[in-house]
Amino acid sequence: MVQGHYVTAEGLEKLKEELNHMITVERPAISKAIGEARDKGDLSENAEYDAAREAQGLLELKISKLQNLIANAKIIDESKINTDKVGMLNKVKVKNLKTNALMEFIIVGDTEANLAEHKLAVSTPIAKALMGHTVGEVVDVNAPAGLIKFEILSISL
Repeated sequence: MVQGHYVTAEGLEKLKEELNHMITVERPAISKAIGEARDKGDLSENAEYDAAREAQGLLELKISKLQNLIANAKIIDESKINTDKVGMLNKVKVKNLKTNALMEFIIVGDTEANLAEHKLAVSTPIAKALMGHTVGEVVDVNAPAGLIKFEILSISL
């Protein structure tokens, strides 16, 4: 059973645009490449044909995964976001109690994560640990590097 994933309306639109591009641009281009390679003769020793068929298989897998993501997307109602507890689309400022480093994250769905923009996927160990906690709480995060303690300094939109 496929679990739904959270996405903003804007994020869902981007996924749909990406899917449309794969279907209307990339798929025909690969079909054309397969046809051209097939026209070159013996398929048993035709590296171009093999490469084009492999690219087609990978593209079809990507299309299938994207269709599944879109079908199971749960759109976040941004009007119902509050800042009482850490939740989706909250901007959370935390302090690493070991290093005293300050960090700020926006918790987003997996497909919208982007560390350069400080957008942290809800499925990451840090986001999972912070979810549901309030300002002032110290949260233990079991990260790949070991146990990290974060103090939640603020929660905002």
